[in-house]
Amino acid sequence: MEKEFVQIISQNQGIIHKVCSIYCDSEEDRRDLFQEILAQLWKSFPSFRNESKFSTWMYRVALNTAITSFKRNKRQPDQSGLEISSFQLAEEEYDHETEEQIKQLHKAITHLTGIEKSIILLFLENKKYEDIAEITGITQNYVRVKMNRIKNKLKKYMNTGE
Repeated sequence: MEKEFVQIISQNQGIIHKVCSIYCDSEEDRRDLFQEILAQLWKSFPSFRNESKFSTWMYRVALNTAITSFKRNKRQPDQSGLEISSFQLAEEEYDHETEEQIKQLHKAITHLTGIEKSIILLFLENKKYEDIAEITGITQNYVRVKMNRIKNKLKKYMNTGE
């Protein structure tokens, strides 16, 4: 069982990294959350019943762990600048304006609540509303409602530059 777990985690660790990067500002916090998510995945692994895709289950565990950690620590968003290393931009398509928009979006996302961050992360990963609903444990209709509210919040933050 341990070998299977390590193999599956190795293949899907990008999910954990994405969740950690959206919930944590510092590298140290990301490492801590990564370890916490791994521990929770290991603890929950025996209960995985293959009723959904492994990646869906993994997102759910990772996001629930991150939200719980976020609430427990009551972290305030880091208002300092963002590092360009946080983004994967293709050099040949580098555009200063695009870089600034990405920075503004990332900064605006820090103002969202835990569940809102989960939904926007999955949306930016091009997940369908159906998948987002399954991962987050809320209905598709509620995902749509939340997504509209999140978009409005992000527009507000990006327009006001807060």
